[in-house]
Amino acid sequence: MLTSIRQLLTAVVFAAASLAATAQGAEVASSNLAASEDESPILMLHRAGERWSISREDIEQSPLYEVSLQHFEGPQGRFAGVWLDDFLDAESIDDAVTLRFVAHDDYTTFITPDDRAAKRYMLATRLDGDPLTREEFGPTMLIIPEDADAVEAGTVSMTSWIWAIKDIYLQQ
Repeated sequence: MLTSIRQLLTAVVFAAASLAATAQGAEVASSNLAASEDESPILMLHRAGERWSISREDIEQSPLYEVSLQHFEGPQGRFAGVWLDDFLDAESIDDAVTLRFVAHDDYTTFITPDDRAAKRYMLATRLDGDPLTREEFGPTMLIIPEDADAVEAGTVSMTSWIWAIKDIYLQQ
């Protein structure tokens, strides 16, 4: 029986080490890109019957960061954008709200305050220095750099990754 317990413990330790290896994230670094001056609306924020347009310039008020990764839907390269929490702070959005993201194809995902406390989300606006286009799943996408490798490996859910964002609803 002692041998069986040792085998079980060895298997658990091996599985945990394997999971930790696949759960590595992509490395994020400060970007040297200049903030966008493009004032064209690229998404809408909604709160309690109000709505307002957000431009790439609005989003990129916060410091830009870059991460090199292979997006599981195809785009690959250096994604640049801002931390979601920094964007929310810049827009004076209460960090207690739940965010509902809606894509151009009507895919929807929710990000709660607890989700944002557990992981850092990046609101990406660029790929290899150029503005994300609809063909590249833009003009904005929500990515989770620390989950990049695990999502690609299929060990972490991809449901919070959303691209072609057109609306963000602020819900209490």
